Amino acid sequence: MCMTVHSGSVDHSRRKATKMSRRYDSRTTIFSPEGRLYQVEYAMEAIGHAGTSLGILASDGVLLAAERRNTHKLLDEVVFSDKIYKLYDDMACSVSGITSDANVLTNELRLLAQRYLLQYQESMPCEQLVSQLCDIKQFYTQSGGKRPFGVSILYMGWDKHYGFQLYQSDPSGNYGGWKATCIGNNSAAAVSMLKQEYKQEGETTLHEALALAIKTLSKTLDMTKVTPEKIEIATLTREGGKTKIRILPEDELQVLIKEHEEKEAKIEAEKKKKEEKQKK
Repeated sequence: MCMTVHSGSVDHSRRKATKMSRRYDSRTTIFSPEGRLYQVEYAMEAIGHAGTSLGILASDGVLLAAERRNTHKLLDEVVFSDKIYKLYDDMACSVSGITSDANVLTNELRLLAQRYLLQYQESMPCEQLVSQLCDIKQFYTQSGGKRPFGVSILYMGWDKHYGFQLYQSDPSGNYGGWKATCIGNNSAAAVSMLKQEYKQEGETTLHEALALAIKTLSKTLDMTKVTPEKIEIATLTREGGKTKIRILPEDELQVLIKEHEEKEAKIEAEKKKKEEKQKK
């Protein structure tokens, strides 16, 4: 009898919590009694279902890797890249979430960078650009009649103050600097893998970072096999005192994927040999 009363009270409290959340989730500017902004949380949830993007900081550069989902045969690919955007000479970004929202924000980033260049005759520091965009994102979580942008962004860049940098920002307006991180679908599994595999800054070269990106994507993406059509990778390096942003062509991606598959096959073969020895 006690158990029935207890389960009934739990159901009642759950229903009450659901009703409470419905009362506070229709507006972006109102806190729930638990101190939560439901619309911001829902924006984060939208990103959790979007295509994966990851970034890795290396000693001699930075890379961004992204999952391509619009791989329809009838799609006219007039745009070479649909997940990675160049912002200005020293910075690029990758997005996960609602693409139309991302287009608005990337245009704003480009405008901010060009205004700074026009005013001061030098490239905008990376963190300053990220911070200014996050102020706009935060404004949309606090203003009536608006909704948060359903986009998380990874930024890679170089400036004379801090060298190579990697940042992530989310719909709430928060941002942070990272050595390696991931956003989008299966991001928790990817971050866990990056924690285990990433060597400390200064030890990881760009080539090693590329191999790690392919390995992480192959283990975390919802597909049986990674192909060059399903992913895109961009690198940012310094050559001759200038920043070089380059999106890897499909033939180079194929080489990286082949290298990864050969390594995996070698590891599998060694495992089988060990198992056979143990049986004997």
